[in-house]
Amino acid sequence: MITAPPSTSGPKAGDAQAVLTIDLAALAENWRQLAMRVAPATCAAVVKADAYGIGIEAAVPALVAAGCKVFFVAHVSEARRVRALDSKVDIYVLNGLLPTAVEPCLALNLRPVLGSLSEARLWVAAAGAAPCALHVDTGMKRLGAGLAEIPDLAALRLNADLLMTHFVASENPGDPLNRQQIERFAEIRALLPPMRASLANSSALFLPEQPFGDLVRPGYALYGGNPTPGLDNPMRAVLRLDAPILQTRVIEAGEKVGYNAQWTANRRTRLATIGIGYADGLPRQAMSTDAKPGGEAIVAGHRVPFAGRVSMDLTVLDITDVPETDVRAGTRACLLGPEISIDDLGARAGTIGYEVLTRLGQRYHRVYVTE
Repeated sequence: MITAPPSTSGPKAGDAQAVLTIDLAALAENWRQLAMRVAPATCAAVVKADAYGIGIEAAVPALVAAGCKVFFVAHVSEARRVRALDSKVDIYVLNGLLPTAVEPCLALNLRPVLGSLSEARLWVAAAGAAPCALHVDTGMKRLGAGLAEIPDLAALRLNADLLMTHFVASENPGDPLNRQQIERFAEIRALLPPMRASLANSSALFLPEQPFGDLVRPGYALYGGNPTPGLDNPMRAVLRLDAPILQTRVIEAGEKVGYNAQWTANRRTRLATIGIGYADGLPRQAMSTDAKPGGEAIVAGHRVPFAGRVSMDLTVLDITDVPETDVRAGTRACLLGPEISIDDLGARAGTIGYEVLTRLGQRYHRVYVTE
């Protein structure tokens, strides 16, 4: 049974000082585009970190309706939420197996992604022939069984239906690590009983080697992130973030703005303050100072820079170049949308779009668009 996605969530529209619009039709289309790209391999969906910040309860039904039947999460708590939405999909739990996770994995029909010989032995002892996945390390040095464990894993009566690894640098097509990991994975796979192969995250779907295996695991690209940095983004934007202007003011050349007075007006300047800050997930390092430019917004069709620090609940914009007749209290400033992507904001904050996505706050009025 598929639960219908919500139409809105979070604070009521009149109570919130920012609106996050999430295009579930774009999310579904992104999944379909990637599924066609990798066919006949299976295209799963990674919905960890609350579906990269957009909400599991909204994302999963939209993806299931698009045809997705396999989901990956990081924690059992996330798997519970996915299972509550759909009783039939396959759910893999990425972050290994703690002893406390065995019982819920069995009760909820989850497939733990085992990353060591000790985890595999724990699962076999407790779950017998219940299905699972096996994660092998080919270079990340984070999770995953090492080469020395492979002979013992091969001898274990483990009902693993999926063999996985994770790329270190798939966003860089020319990095030799990509081919090295593909070759290392093939060598390890040959030492183990037959099982489906899964290597590819979002960026790996665009590698020239096409390491699709039997199942791919896109995450970031589904939510509109660019899987091909430096090239045009092949994915549709999923998010739009708008905040109404609370107040405008004029300051003279030489006056300072924000905490610690780190931004100085170099001319007579019009400012607009919006009710969104780092408590809402707007990166603090998107601040604009005299030493560096920061984030930007779109106001009345004009791109305008941040002025001063991003504070907890407020951010100031320099709207000097926007006609005065086009801006007043209540005019919307767009922080994310068609002209400013999550990758753009991440770059201006010295971080990555992944962090922007997964830190989206809970004070937004969230609107889910399905058409």
